[in-house]
Amino acid sequence: MSSKTLPLLFINLGGEMLYILDQRLRAQNIPPVKSEKVMNDIITTMFNKKFLEELFKLQELYSKKALRTVFDRLAHASIMRLNQASMDKLYDLMTMAFKYQVLLCPRPKDILLVSFNHMDAIKDFVKNSPCILSQIDDTYRKLIEMYTPLSNGEFQLIRQTLLIFFQDMHIRVSIFLKDKVQNSNGRFVLPTSGPVPHGTQIPGLIRMFSCTGEEVSRLQFNNGGNYTAALREGSFESFGDRVTKLGTNMYSVSRPVETHMSGTSKNSAQHTKVNAAPNPLAKEELNLLARLMGGLEVQKSGNADSGFRINLFATDEEEEEALISRPDELSYGVIKIQATKDQQANAELAKIMGEFTESGDQSPSASSKGDDLLAMMDGL
Repeated sequence: MSSKTLPLLFINLGGEMLYILDQRLRAQNIPPVKSEKVMNDIITTMFNKKFLEELFKLQELYSKKALRTVFDRLAHASIMRLNQASMDKLYDLMTMAFKYQVLLCPRPKDILLVSFNHMDAIKDFVKNSPCILSQIDDTYRKLIEMYTPLSNGEFQLIRQTLLIFFQDMHIRVSIFLKDKVQNSNGRFVLPTSGPVPHGTQIPGLIRMFSCTGEEVSRLQFNNGGNYTAALREGSFESFGDRVTKLGTNMYSVSRPVETHMSGTSKNSAQHTKVNAAPNPLAKEELNLLARLMGGLEVQKSGNADSGFRINLFATDEEEEEALISRPDELSYGVIKIQATKDQQANAELAKIMGEFTESGDQSPSASSKGDDLLAMMDGL
């Protein structure tokens, strides 16, 4: 069954990616001019019009590997480069941060407020670039148009879809471990106290009603927690107070962040590898992914010397060690998809190639021309 989960997943993971990259750019003392270019290029690519059109189509949620492929390309949409180990760590941090936010949402609908917090932060990253701000404003409108009319049941379905996507991911993150919101096995510790969801009452009262709807008795009970009433509902408009802090930058206070694979995750990944069977939907997913990535217009820098590498580890030695020790089944290979920037041109080429094939000419010269055409399409 198709769902409307993909845009929210992408925007929230993208927001977390930008938080982490911004923190690392500052930590490595990258010149402000280069840091700003990196953020601008990645955000421009994220909010590309063709890309968003594909993203907002009603469709199934992609697999972890397919989504990782998209973010791998996004992270390298500028002059910045990451080694495989750093890219693995970046993706681990992104996914675990958003998983925790989904788990903490008081109401399923609050996932949209978390998304708006990420959007607000992304907008602040490019506040000096009017052209990019216009792209982000268009995305705000798409989000409001698609999600604000949804019922509570539809948001519950989105939340469950996200939790199913994250359910086998138990990466230990130093920030979460230090704050004691994550156990040593990588599972999160959820609070049993705090504000109740907006529109609900503090638990502790049972009311009995007659068949005519008249209240006849009340019974108090110990709710086992320290609950408070919700202050107010967050704003679902382009501008407004979101109230919730979920989706804001947890890296604003500089502190080291490490990730560690838990034993549960390793065993689960190995189990998946052993029992993996050919997926009949793999071809369809690649077709969807090709269309999605066809909208990604990655900027190529003309000056190779202007590029630089970001390391998400403390030292290069730690990065190399992480790359060596990383289980093969958890290192996501990049699926190379040749996608032209101009989909109309690609369709025309495909049509020409189809007519050429139907002609039935099997001469050596025809075969050579066909090879040349395939090579030309691969070069796009």
